Amino acid sequence: MTDTLFDTAPAPALAPAAGATPRPLVIGLDPSLTSCGIAGADWADALRPRKAHARGHLRLSWLRTEIADRTRLADLVVIEGPSYGHGAMAGHHEMAGLWWLIAHDLWRREIPYAVCPPSQRAMYATGKGNAAKGAVRDGVRQHFGIECDGPGRYDKADAASMAHLGLHWLGYPTTELPDTHTRALAGVQWPTQIVAVAQ
Repeated sequence: MTDTLFDTAPAPALAPAAGATPRPLVIGLDPSLTSCGIAGADWADALRPRKAHARGHLRLSWLRTEIADRTRLADLVVIEGPSYGHGAMAGHHEMAGLWWLIAHDLWRREIPYAVCPPSQRAMYATGKGNAAKGAVRDGVRQHFGIECDGPGRYDKADAASMAHLGLHWLGYPTTELPDTHTRALAGVQWPTQIVAVAQ
């Protein structure tokens, strides 16, 4: 047995309050080859491959493994759909491959996933489908209390907006939003199977 600086034993689970329904785990994903946004209800991160994993198969494998690890307990994943207006951009072919790797892994592990167009995640955070990245980031801070700073801040905010959108669809809205924002729910391709945690 070796000594470690940190206690590696898992923390005991907290019991929900009497009569409370535990909130499901919804993960928002903004796939990217260089800065992949990933978020839950109260956190956001950006997966940024190191130089050693910066290209080709190594990069795809690293991102696939990181995402699979962080979504393994998810009740629902909301993944940003492809932006067809960027089809001629460099890296589009590889980006499409990453998207399908993620979606296929979720399907294989029987984790329900929704496909959210970029305009809908912007609309849910700001009320406008064509809102700028900075406005989405501001909306995420204002409505959901998540600070998205540093490298990948806009990717973090996009993922956070989708995580909260998914919670709302399941019947667990985290805040009260006007109709200008909640109309985004109608534009998402939600899973056809019944999600066990839906209210």
